[in-house]
Amino acid sequence: MPESRHAGRTRGARSFWVFSAVLLLAACGSGVGDDAPAQPASGTFEPGTPAPGAAQPDTAQTDASDEKTDRADAEEPRPTQFTIAGTGNLLIHGPVIDTAAALAEPGDYSFAPLMEGVGDLISGADLALCGLEVPIAPEGVEPSGYPVFAAPRELAGDLASVGFDGCSTANNHSFDQGTAGAERTLDVFDEAGMGHAGTARTEAEADRPQLYTVERGAREVTVAHVATTMLHNPDHRPQEDELWRVADVTPQELTDQATQAREDGADIVVASVHWGDEYVDAPTEEQRKYGEQLAADGEIDVVFGSHSHTPQPVEHLDGGPSGEGMWVVWSMGNFLSNQDEACCVVETASGTVVYATVEVTEHEAQVTGMDWLPVTVDRGPTDEELHRGIWPLRELAEGDIPERPELSATTVEDRWSRLLDVMTDQDLREHPPTPTGEEPTVVPRGD
Repeated sequence: MPESRHAGRTRGARSFWVFSAVLLLAACGSGVGDDAPAQPASGTFEPGTPAPGAAQPDTAQTDASDEKTDRADAEEPRPTQFTIAGTGNLLIHGPVIDTAAALAEPGDYSFAPLMEGVGDLISGADLALCGLEVPIAPEGVEPSGYPVFAAPRELAGDLASVGFDGCSTANNHSFDQGTAGAERTLDVFDEAGMGHAGTARTEAEADRPQLYTVERGAREVTVAHVATTMLHNPDHRPQEDELWRVADVTPQELTDQATQAREDGADIVVASVHWGDEYVDAPTEEQRKYGEQLAADGEIDVVFGSHSHTPQPVEHLDGGPSGEGMWVVWSMGNFLSNQDEACCVVETASGTVVYATVEVTEHEAQVTGMDWLPVTVDRGPTDEELHRGIWPLRELAEGDIPERPELSATTVEDRWSRLLDVMTDQDLREHPPTPTGEEPTVVPRGD
């Protein structure tokens, strides 16, 4: 089993001091100061108080009413909630690997310090799922970045230490290291106690979703995670007789998986879909058609989209379970990567951590909303510089983190403005969530 999140925070804190020392040696820019643009906080509702001289309720009636309310509460427990977080692409480019090596003992790698700045955005969720867009390097293969990725095995344990419980693994880089890399990825994730969905070692495993159980509201809630990709790199895909190794299914086939998961006891079904075009801020027609079909089929509660490497909006589609709608984020952009305006488009530097809220009653569990928080990377001015990690963009924009990152106020303001243009602030959270109970249990998916 992996370390607990609390243990992970302790380990991350130790690593962070090492990281800070490295940053002091590598620092060459200016920090974001008090002149960073502030975003107004939305107001909160405060219940009013009785006006002076107002008639007071009859005590006997009040006591009877309270007793009736207590009985009703005992008969129908109030709903309880928990959150499921999704994050954008983990693209472990060469400079990210080099920095992780610099932060660790010789021969090892440490990625946790690079994510420490957004640790509360991940560990605050009750169930946290990443989008892993790289395979783990097979035995005897040196880690490498773009264009043919191979991440160090330490990545899985470090993801667990900052609060992730599992990842989707179906994407156009799943087979960068062939069968050996695809299998090694799942083996290493199993060793770290992490869940995975979207790739498989056997055909039987390909038919099984990743399950997580969450104890909330005096009952056990089962969350099923399914994943698929609509994209493949031509030179890196499974053989024709083993296409099941990387899920690439139609909306109907993904719905069938969700239906089977529910028949097997799942209360909530989360789907990760790798789709669309790179470097655009809106879903393509193909994306929308696929997502709307999933919603219409009514078996999937929420969709976490990826691939564009840029943030795309949150939307509530008609359909979904019980006909009450299906939440989708068309793309969460990037999480940890070495992309920004120096290589690509400005928007690749940023992403969203998206939270699906699950309401649990005695008889059912239902996704009732989706909101988000922004993140951005500080990759350094050149690929030769040490990567400076991922940070909460809203706090940077409000001047709350003036010392660590070396992004200029102008850069931060531009990234924040561009993100708000796409996402709007309608579903923007004020703060990261906090866990509402015990950590989830990862149900082994393999044979």
